[in-house]
Amino acid sequence: MLLHASHTAFALTLAADVPLRFMQITIIPVTALEQNCTLLVCEATRKAVLVDPGGDVDLLLEAVEQAGVTLEKILVTHGHFDHVGAVGRLARELSLPVEGPHEFDHFLLQTLPQWCAQFGFPPCEVFEPTRWLQQGDEVRFGEQVLETHHCPGHTPGHVIFFHPGERIAIVGDVIFRGSIGRTDFPRGNHETLLQSIRTRIWPLGDDVTLLPGHGPRTTVGEERRHNPYVQGD
Repeated sequence: MLLHASHTAFALTLAADVPLRFMQITIIPVTALEQNCTLLVCEATRKAVLVDPGGDVDLLLEAVEQAGVTLEKILVTHGHFDHVGAVGRLARELSLPVEGPHEFDHFLLQTLPQWCAQFGFPPCEVFEPTRWLQQGDEVRFGEQVLETHHCPGHTPGHVIFFHPGERIAIVGDVIFRGSIGRTDFPRGNHETLLQSIRTRIWPLGDDVTLLPGHGPRTTVGEERRHNPYVQGD
């Protein structure tokens, strides 16, 4: 089942139009930037991962506790501070491995304090992932397997996570409902981002639900047909 946790309260609502078989998915918006941290739970084992824990550590830990699950690892789509603000602390305090992003985002992770100061964001810890991810890598937790797809453009090392069984992809800041990721940050590239969408997102299939890093969910088909930034594809 797909759940949504308000970032000011823990009222969870079931989205019955997205039937899930293998995982429980809870979206937890964090920080003033309303970044969507995702709690993925393997229904068979109650093992879980947090994807892009950008901040609000107490809120995230409360969500994990309420779900009654065991965190197994942290996954990261890319190195921007609003997606990784809580990673270092959680990994250190809970002794969790961190997988992702691609190594091309190493420069972003090494300069997190400067990014936080520049944008008035609470300070966050520099960290080194336990495992950098490449195109085609598999990420495992419980009995679940996620495919990794390298989608540069917003950042050079951005990756997305796709669950073929659930037909769901966590796409970070590659694409949103009716929009795409910014490319005006260091080492961003607009044409590279469009190429990532065409070659990595579209082939997943029109029925695939996309869970962006900000804002509401959408589908590949919806964005292929109506997203003004990728019309003509």
